[in-house]
Order: sequence, then C-alpha cells, then structure tokens
Amino acid sequence: MDLSNLKYADGSRKNRKKVGRGGAHGKTSCRGHKGQRSRSGSKRRLWFEGGQMPIMRRLPKRGFTNFNRVEYQVVNVGDLDRVHGVDEVTPEVLLERGLIRKKRLPVKILGQGELKIKVNVTANAFSKSAIEKIEAAGGRTTTL
Repeated sequence: MDLSNLKYADGSRKNRKKVGRGGAHGKTSCRGHKGQRSRSGSKRRLWFEGGQMPIMRRLPKRGFTNFNRVEYQVVNVGDLDRVHGVDEVTPEVLLERGLIRKKRLPVKILGQGELKIKVNVTANAFSKSAIEKIEAAGGRTTTL
C-alpha cells in the first residue's frame, strides 16, 4: 500500500453533470437561445441590471454613519436597587443579574430613578445626575 493506491470512498464524490453531449441537456445546454448569458465566459456584476440605471444610482443618498460612535448598554440608577448582597457593582455583576446583555459592549449608568441603598459602582461611563445620586446615597463611582 502506498500513495498511488489511494482512492476516495465509494459514494463520497459525485461526478459533475455533463451538458451539451446529447440526451436530456443537449444542444443549448439549458442556456436558452443566443444572448449574453448563453455565451461562454459570461459574467456580470451582481448589481448589473442589463444597462438600466442601477437601483443604487436611482435612489438618493441620505444620512451619515459615524463609524466612531460608541454604543453603550444603558443601566439606570433605579435599576441598581435590584442588585443586593454585592459590595462592588461591576459590568460582570450586571450581566449576571440580567441588567445588561453583552459583556464586550461598554456600560453607561444614567440617572433615572431613585437609589435607596449604598452601592459602589464601576462602569465605563456615568451621567452627571447618576454620579450625584450614587454619591448622595453614600456610594462611590469608578470609571473603567
């Protein structure tokens, strides 16, 4: 046994359909009659519409996408009341408790709601009102 004896397993490889040799797909080989797509080597761009003005040129350009935009996961101060039994609230704790969904996106704490417990919060960003409410409750804020 050597490399020259190797063969594919039976049934693992399928022969390609040979068209244009007579039989079911003879003569035009399923390409119809004449025309651009019937010729060999015919390729067109995906957005080509047969010479008609393409849709991306027919429609107006609108708006702007800022690729530097940072998409924060938002947690309100009022939601921090649900986090009990933890001395430091971090993004990992918020993920465990279901207040945020993704670990890799940054977290921003906003000031909506009231905070009744003393809590130390670590996050990527804070609003001014959130910092005021957390410190008024006796807590501390740390920016990552």
